[in-house]
Amino acid sequence: MALTEASKQTPEAPAAAGFWTLTVGGMGVVFGDIGTSPLYAFREAVAGAAGGEPATRAMVLGVLSLILWALLIVVTAKYVLLLLRADNNGEGGTLSLMALGQRALRRRSLLLLTLGVVGASMFIGDSMITPAISVLSAVEGLKIAAPGLEHYVVPLTILILVMLFGVQSSGTAKVARAFGPVMFVWFGILAAMGLAHINDDPTVLAAINPWYAAHFLLTHGTIGLVTLGAVFLAVTGGEALYADLGHFGRRPIQAGWLGFVLPALLLNYFGQGALVLSNPAALENPFYRMVPDSFVLPLVGMATLATVIASQAVITGAYSLVSQAVQLGLLPRFEVRYTSESHAGQIFLPRVNTLLLIGVLILVLVFQSSSRLASAYGIAVSTTMVADGIMGFVVVWKLWGWRPATAALLIVPFVAVDAMFFSANLLKLFDGAWVPLLFGLSMAALIWTWRKGAALLIIKTRRSEVPFHDLIGNLERHPPHVVKGTAVFLTSDPDYVPTALLHNLKHNKVLHEHNVILTIETAHTPRVPPSERVQLEKVSEKFSKVRLRFGFMESPNVPKALVLARKLGWQFDIMTTSFFVSRRSLKPAAKSAMPRWQNKVFIALSRSANDATDYFHIPTGRVVEVGTQVTI
Repeated sequence: MALTEASKQTPEAPAAAGFWTLTVGGMGVVFGDIGTSPLYAFREAVAGAAGGEPATRAMVLGVLSLILWALLIVVTAKYVLLLLRADNNGEGGTLSLMALGQRALRRRSLLLLTLGVVGASMFIGDSMITPAISVLSAVEGLKIAAPGLEHYVVPLTILILVMLFGVQSSGTAKVARAFGPVMFVWFGILAAMGLAHINDDPTVLAAINPWYAAHFLLTHGTIGLVTLGAVFLAVTGGEALYADLGHFGRRPIQAGWLGFVLPALLLNYFGQGALVLSNPAALENPFYRMVPDSFVLPLVGMATLATVIASQAVITGAYSLVSQAVQLGLLPRFEVRYTSESHAGQIFLPRVNTLLLIGVLILVLVFQSSSRLASAYGIAVSTTMVADGIMGFVVVWKLWGWRPATAALLIVPFVAVDAMFFSANLLKLFDGAWVPLLFGLSMAALIWTWRKGAALLIIKTRRSEVPFHDLIGNLERHPPHVVKGTAVFLTSDPDYVPTALLHNLKHNKVLHEHNVILTIETAHTPRVPPSERVQLEKVSEKFSKVRLRFGFMESPNVPKALVLARKLGWQFDIMTTSFFVSRRSLKPAAKSAMPRWQNKVFIALSRSANDATDYFHIPTGRVVEVGTQVTI
């Protein structure tokens, strides 16, 4: 029996907020990362092509053509026009795409799970590099505005980053409202700077012809591939367009990109190219050389503000992604704090925030400059893009009902381009690209360990569990002492007796007059409508089974969900209800199915998991914990 009446508290769809409000509001969150790429992308690409020699006209036009067509193919065609249509109940992102693909296949796919895990892991790696390289590249403008302050670039960058991560716990609602307008001004500045310099050498517009990109790659061999890795810096952040689909909607994102952001970026890149063609010495820092000396310092301030916003967007994305991973069972429970009473998506994860800050500071201290850090950038994002492309093929084929050959004809060119960028970034492996790769692989190993250990734990505990219907029959033949009240027993498998219930009968020798076997499931959709939240099954006079379903982007609030069960006939009263939770104490077994290192990692992850009562929002005064020891 399912709940049929929808809740009146269903959040409004994004479109209700107003098309133009969402379009401007998305400028900061959606386009923040890619919008700060002009600070370093063109400079690093041309410098990489020149290899310390003066940049030639062919190099400048070749790099500009590569940037233009990368933005058109990877960001515009793949993400803005195609993948934004692959929404999972309005939500986007790597894990949403994975869940959508598995739903299309109607089964769990190891390949899709692997792609989703790798893509998510690399995104988190990108969440460390983006703040480091973005803020560093902005503050480095001080070298031009005031050369005597060059030694303060790294300390000032560290100070800004510490302050940025320090304010996360207070919530970002007020700051977020200013993100869009500030970035709107930023993109206007980018466009104006580019327009002011294209006349320095109008022939730069010849780079629109893709022949220059192809000719550069074909005639420069390995150098061309290395340069391609630097060109990819111009499209990092493109995956954020898809990840933020649920916050702003497809049409506002498409309008913002096609109508304003893309033209502003292209004007700025072509303006930098024209400046370098007319003055090759400007390649030292073409972005800041585009303005008079008296405007450099204000531009540094504006660029710093833009990079802080870009960093904030990535940090918030990391919180959201980790929260989704926890809901999908890919990671142990982390403490989640909600920083807004009206917007459930505004969350703060203290442990994730601390780890990100440590990683960002290490990157700044080790690499010291945005040019050196650029070598580490790109590999994480290109890996995520390859994963998105392959999963996108499954969605187009199975969910949209295209023929396999037609779906391949559409998707394979995108995957080929992403794979080419991935290969180019691999060439930077020993120059710094190993950092995000190592972090991403470490994250993937943690997820693999958690899932494998959790599966082994289920098998281990299943051996000592009793089938639920066997217990019902036994209690009818040998009824225990019955006490008043309602007992709720949390379990992952309602077909077997929860450990807490067995221990309550064995040691306390009592049974409550009402007993609920509660199972909490995570759906493959971002949110579950209230009408499908609760299912109640009456098993016997004293026992009922309740199943609660939450989307992987929802906060599993058990008491609120159980209130809905009143409409199914269960008179739920929190003050007369006790929640029984099993707490397992894990110890390493003499012989384990996992290697020793993996066993230790799983036990450490299990011990670090947030308390179930906090995670499910169960009042601590109503909880009874039953401890058991399990060797694994």
